[in-house]
Amino acid sequence: MGREGNLWLGAFLGFIVNSLLGVCFPVFGSLIGGLIAGLIAGGGAGRGALAGLLAGVFGGIIATILLVIGFVGVGGLLGGVLGGLLGLLGGVVAGGAIIVSLAFGSIMSIIGGAVGGVIR
Repeated sequence: MGREGNLWLGAFLGFIVNSLLGVCFPVFGSLIGGLIAGLIAGGGAGRGALAGLLAGVFGGIIATILLVIGFVGVGGLLGGVLGGLLGLLGGVVAGGAIIVSLAFGSIMSIIGGAVGGVIR
């Protein structure tokens, strides 16, 4: 087992890298974010994979919350109460779709984290 670093710092920095690179390169960004999380967390493949998973999950939660809030806000501005309800429905549907797509990103983050944990 390798040296252990800070799991939460690794997950947070992996999330930041994942968010920045994931905009243009979704798979590559998740993989690199997980790799960085695993390198910082250290402790072998298992601990690195956990750091990568946390980085991917943080990103999924934040993106889904922002998407739902955005849909509700725009719907509320454009159509009052009915628009807000339709915006909420759209946000929930789009949030579900983004959760599914980010699950793949989390898997890539886990792989990158495991590799980073082994490297460290």
